[in-house]
Amino acid sequence: MSSVKPQNKNPQLHLYTVSELTQDIKLILENTIPLVWVEGEISNFTHHLSGHMYFSLKDENAVISACLFKNVNQGIKFKLAAGMRVICLGRITVYGKRGQYQIVIEKIEPKGIGSLQLAFQQLKEKLFKEGLFDEKKKKPIPIMPFSVGIATSSTGAAIRDILKILKTEAGFLRVILRPTLVQGEGARDDIVKAILEFNSLPEKVDVLIIGRGGGSMEDLWAFNEEVVARAISASSIPVISAVGHEIDTTISDLVADLRAETPTAAAKIIVSKKTEILRLLQRDSLLITGFIKEKISNLKDELNAFIARPAFRHPLQKIEELQQDIDGYARSAYVAIHNFTKIMEERLAAAIGKFHALNPISILARGFSLTTTSGGEIIKEASSLKQGDTVRTRLAKGSFQSKVVKIDDR
Repeated sequence: MSSVKPQNKNPQLHLYTVSELTQDIKLILENTIPLVWVEGEISNFTHHLSGHMYFSLKDENAVISACLFKNVNQGIKFKLAAGMRVICLGRITVYGKRGQYQIVIEKIEPKGIGSLQLAFQQLKEKLFKEGLFDEKKKKPIPIMPFSVGIATSSTGAAIRDILKILKTEAGFLRVILRPTLVQGEGARDDIVKAILEFNSLPEKVDVLIIGRGGGSMEDLWAFNEEVVARAISASSIPVISAVGHEIDTTISDLVADLRAETPTAAAKIIVSKKTEILRLLQRDSLLITGFIKEKISNLKDELNAFIARPAFRHPLQKIEELQQDIDGYARSAYVAIHNFTKIMEERLAAAIGKFHALNPISILARGFSLTTTSGGEIIKEASSLKQGDTVRTRLAKGSFQSKVVKIDDR
């Protein structure tokens, strides 16, 4: 199959293919506008799975496509979002497949606020919503720690100040220093690693101090990283964050169990607890000593009063009085027993007399007799007998048997 090219009647004109024309435009744009600063509002933002970011920059009258490749956007601290106004540094180029010109961004900053400050605010808001700053979740700092871990630079002024205070005021403390990067490349990951190492020790420290001395926001940025904040929150050891100076506030300060204004202040917090305990012990010691002295004095007064009693001054006299009392009680008891015995004897004699008076045998002695049937039943009426019955008659002396011959029941 052959193709016929149209005749170029004007030798000054060149017939371009689409690719050729696009390439020439691309070269013209790139050579004419090498790097530009552009201000605009982000719209149609997409963070592709490849890691690249694509969006548009717009103002009231125009729109330009923009791309932010992965190798550049990985270094951005804040999060891009639609509606955010930004200032970008980039190079103008053409995306040939669409025939569309665009800006390839090499640097981007939020409009009106620094990128680090914006990143700080964005992360602060995110972690606040997750509850990482909640005071109820913070672990209490031990009142009397016996071991302390420190994650900071081994060469900075911060560690010297901390060790000086701890050695002077709390020489009994076991101190473990884990030299840690606190600035620059790798600092974030090294801080996280240090926290994990302290938590994996067989014999954990009672409290952990992480921090560094003062510096710019860029210098302190490792303590504003999300992974550091989450490592602090997940630590089973109470963490004191001591980053920078009093005016500096980092994400680590907000998520830690306690924030110290400076590394020196962190050491003083630990020492102050010991000092407070010693003060309370001294106060209680004085109170207890005073109480014991007062109790001993009161016991002495009671003992002296007891010794002053007559029984202690003349002990034999009291014994003699008691002996006389015992003799008196014995005599009274003897008289009472004698009188009681006499009364009982008289009552017994009267009872015996009544018994004799009522005894049937005594009645028989006065001439009466007692007749019973052969079965031993007392015969009270003659009508209860019949002729031929055998009866037994008891007299005062002896008895006899007889048969009934005649019955007279009158």
